[in-house]
Amino acid sequence: MYSTFLSFHSIFRWLVLLSLLYAIFRAFRGYRYRLAFSAHDNHIRHWTATIAHVQLMLGVTLYGLSPLSQLFMKQPLAALKTSQTAFFGLFHPILMLAAIVVLTVGSAKAKRKESDLDKFKTMLIYFSIALLIMLIAIPWPFSPWVARPYIS
Repeated sequence: MYSTFLSFHSIFRWLVLLSLLYAIFRAFRGYRYRLAFSAHDNHIRHWTATIAHVQLMLGVTLYGLSPLSQLFMKQPLAALKTSQTAFFGLFHPILMLAAIVVLTVGSAKAKRKESDLDKFKTMLIYFSIALLIMLIAIPWPFSPWVARPYIS
C-alpha cells in the first residue's frame, strides 16, 4: 500500500506543478495586459487549489504509512541526524503544508477581490510564492538533501 501511495503522490506532483504553472501564466498574462478575469481564469484558480489539496491528502496518507516518518515520530532527535529521515519526517511536510496554505489563502483572496486586475495580481503573487516553496521542498533527483527519481 505504501508503494502505491508513493507512486500516486509522485505522479500527481506533475499535475500540481503543471496546473500551478498554468495558473501563474494566466495570472501574469491577465495582470500584464489588463485582461478581464474570465470564467476560465476562475476555473483555473479553483482547480489549481483543488489539485493541490488532493496532493496534500495523498501526502498526509503517505506520511502515516511511510517508514521514514514513523521513524521520525518515534525518535525525532536521532532521525534528524540523517538527511533522508529529516527531510521526509520534518522539512518536506512542513514546507509543503506551508505552500498549500499560501496557495489556498491566495485562491480565497483572489476570489473575493473586486477588480479583475486585483484578482490576477493576488493569484500571481500567492501562487508564485507557493510554487517557490514547493520547488524547494520537492525531492528532486539532483537535490542535495535527498534524491528521488522523477517518478517513484
